[in-house]
Amino acid sequence: MLFCSRLCGCYPLQNQTHFDWSNTILFYPLFTAGEKFLAKLIFKTEYIKSDIIMLGKEFFTEYGEASLYEIQEVVGKGSYGVVAAAVDTHTGEKVAIKKINDVFEHVSDATRILREIKLLRLLKHPDIVEIKHIMLPPCRREFKDIYVVFELMESDLDEVIKVNDDLTPEHHQFFLYQLLRALKYIHTAHVFHRDLKPKNILANADCKLKICDFGLARALLDDTPSAIFWTDYVATRWYRAPELCGSFFSKYTPAIDIWSIGCIFAEMLTGKPLFPGRNVVHQLELVTDLLGSPSPEIISRIRNDKARRYLNSMPKKTPIPFSQKFPTADPLALRLLERLIAFDPADRISAEEISITDPYFYGLANLETEPSKEPISKLEFEFERRRLTKNDVRELIYREILEYHPQMLQEYLHGEEHISFMYPSGIERFKQQFADLEDQEGKERKNSPLHRHYTSLPRYNLKEIVRKPLIITY
Repeated sequence: MLFCSRLCGCYPLQNQTHFDWSNTILFYPLFTAGEKFLAKLIFKTEYIKSDIIMLGKEFFTEYGEASLYEIQEVVGKGSYGVVAAAVDTHTGEKVAIKKINDVFEHVSDATRILREIKLLRLLKHPDIVEIKHIMLPPCRREFKDIYVVFELMESDLDEVIKVNDDLTPEHHQFFLYQLLRALKYIHTAHVFHRDLKPKNILANADCKLKICDFGLARALLDDTPSAIFWTDYVATRWYRAPELCGSFFSKYTPAIDIWSIGCIFAEMLTGKPLFPGRNVVHQLELVTDLLGSPSPEIISRIRNDKARRYLNSMPKKTPIPFSQKFPTADPLALRLLERLIAFDPADRISAEEISITDPYFYGLANLETEPSKEPISKLEFEFERRRLTKNDVRELIYREILEYHPQMLQEYLHGEEHISFMYPSGIERFKQQFADLEDQEGKERKNSPLHRHYTSLPRYNLKEIVRKPLIITY
């Protein structure tokens, strides 16, 4: 009877027609293991299921999710789902909520999402976008969509470059410094991004950049610190290193990311892509048009016979001086650019070397704000070594979500969580809000592309910004 009194708001269970669930949740942490189990069984009765949405607010008061986010507008759409701007009603902070639809329709896509949310939990750096929260799904075994809460950024570097024809040399320098500072942190963690491009770099009006979209990233799993094997590289061609375009090697180094950063930097300088190849062959032609034909020594180191024959068969080309290609650019910027997009990956400088030694960053580089990262444990990515089923990935993603729900995580780790228990999740409320917003956007825009409100960036005095100390948190 004590349990029934706790559970039913101090009334006997058999006399209850409607439970006082606010009292139930208040007492839930005091229940014994047996009482918790019975409570979960009761949650499964039909009349309780019908009240789940209404109960969500009371339940998640304990977890900070009750009406925590007020969704305002849709700011982006893609094949993955929808991104909406929202406000944290407790702090007033603006956030972006990414609704990812039908996560488990394809195991490969679900694995990519798993990889991204895991890496963004492990990589905490001011120049990398932060996941603030992931909504708890209502059922561990049956959920299909996930809602990830990010910090809200105003635009991305692609839009910044397109709409700003007055970026100064100081902007170029500060943007590149932030990207290389982030890359140093990522690479020392033994992670390679593999899909760096302007669209995957978020931007704010205060000139701050943050790298995002780690879905194609990989953590190094073998014992060689300088190379990793990939067979599924599908990153955007325009920013793809030549060794990837031609499958020159079976193993690749962090230099593939350095090449991408070089291409992005050149795009900042000119306002247009450096190597906009129509296909892989055209891509290599554009690269060699600028850099010249690779030397026989470089070609001899390529293990792929077909690629080696192709490069030897190409017409011999002499390199174009960068001062001719970029006549208005800072000579120190061009000197650095040559080291970023060297044809041979062995000739490209590392992110760590650049920030410390390159004169282009004189007065800006500061080791105290350029942290390294201990290599990520191989155990975090053991799933990469085996073939996963849909249920495997669902369980792994659920486990990652619990990192943002400490009390639930402790129950899960102690074996107290039952797979049949239906949590009164706040997700149902978000589903309806997203559906209403998408319907409204569709009527107003009539299939026109979505754009963020703030595309003309930056709007702040850069010299004032770079004087401010950067706070690093872990």
